[in-house]
Amino acid sequence: MKVDVIVVYVQRYEKGHELDFVPPLTGIHLAAITPRRHRVRVIHQQLQAIDLDTDADLIALSFFSGFAPEAFRLAGLFRARGKRVVAGGPHVTYDPEGTLRHVDSVVLGEAESVWAEMLDDAEAGRLQSVYHGSPCDMKGLPTPRYDLLPPRFFVPRVVQATRGCPFRCSFCTVPTLNPGFRMRPVDDVLADVAYDRFPHWWQRKVVWFWDDNLTINRPYIKELLARMIPLRRWWLTQASLDVAKDDELLDLMEASGCIGIFFGLETFTAESLAHANKRQNRVAWYSEAIARLHRRGIAVMAGFIAGFDGDTPDSVERMADNLYAIGVDVPFLSVLTPFKGTPLYEQMAGDGRMLPERGWEFYNGYNVTFRPRAMTPDALLTAHRRLWRRAFSLPHALGRAWRGVRRLRAGALLMSLCMNGFYALKALRGNLPADMRGREEYSDFEKPRHGAALPFSGGVNADELQSAGHSIREAATTF
Repeated sequence: MKVDVIVVYVQRYEKGHELDFVPPLTGIHLAAITPRRHRVRVIHQQLQAIDLDTDADLIALSFFSGFAPEAFRLAGLFRARGKRVVAGGPHVTYDPEGTLRHVDSVVLGEAESVWAEMLDDAEAGRLQSVYHGSPCDMKGLPTPRYDLLPPRFFVPRVVQATRGCPFRCSFCTVPTLNPGFRMRPVDDVLADVAYDRFPHWWQRKVVWFWDDNLTINRPYIKELLARMIPLRRWWLTQASLDVAKDDELLDLMEASGCIGIFFGLETFTAESLAHANKRQNRVAWYSEAIARLHRRGIAVMAGFIAGFDGDTPDSVERMADNLYAIGVDVPFLSVLTPFKGTPLYEQMAGDGRMLPERGWEFYNGYNVTFRPRAMTPDALLTAHRRLWRRAFSLPHALGRAWRGVRRLRAGALLMSLCMNGFYALKALRGNLPADMRGREEYSDFEKPRHGAALPFSGGVNADELQSAGHSIREAATTF
């Protein structure tokens, strides 16, 4: 059987990307676990045109909420051509009944346990409406199909060593989408890290760990990093701020080639941290923690979110200067988005604060989908865009780059220069995050139905779905 896995994408900047940094893991992971008798192709819509006249027998769409309308548009076009369409991913998991109005079948939760079964059923003509994936034990997972990636991705080697996160941030779907905290065998991870069939030296050198919190299990991460030292890689990942308190871990990170760590700092106010349920963060600790990473030459990437209940337009705009002052090397700036499946969504929906006229295309991390407490939705969007322009202005971007020359190791400096240049160029070109209020191409699709999300672990079945007539990062394990 011929299978096309499409990683759906909607342009998130007004003029698109000047450089495509890193691919999602989903498509190439699904291709790797596909039985060999099937022919599989992976299409990243971010870079590749969609062939509606493909000879594939089955179309598999992977997407998160912000890309749902485009996924539904594609599904309609494929089904009109007689193709069977299945869907998976975070959005599908938390809004299966809405998705089933557009596709033939959905995979809920993690895909590994049901992917081969679903393919068998599709091949035999008995495709079911719903497949319930169970949490994967992480053993024996193959190396992703890096050979199926288009060559334009700057850092193509994405690796997942762990799955899940023990924290319960209010805006995050990970605790329910990927429950618990599970680890792949170190030997399996090292096989992915050692893969080097890429055309450019930096692609063979850099490893991007696609983990939500790689360093949580200290014995595991310390073994992994110790065994990575002989491979002489440069690597990046996401972790919690408490790594800065573990000198042994910091030493291993430096020795194994760490060039960048992403921290979800989110905000500078105690009230907003409480709204985020980010109790592990302490604002007073930010500067010292970042300085400890810098003493090892490691760059600090940090995520900040605008729109918590403690935020005002002024406090949002001040974040640009605050994040510069504490030494962040590369900021990532998003708008608070209550995704289905999160405590934040349940709170906002229960309080009647969701904006019913905003379609799923607004759920992309750069637009406003709810009524903030201390400002209007439009005021929040305006404050975020002012924050974005200031944080990536030439003075800020050049200042971060110059500081990096003095305190970052070679790989970390290269990464910082690339990312700051990437965002500074966008700011210079006026290539801001896309404002979905001016986009009409998805206006005919149904708007979100705000209410309790149907949890995939709660026994939803096909009959229930038929009668009922979901990060800012894509989950790497659902499809």
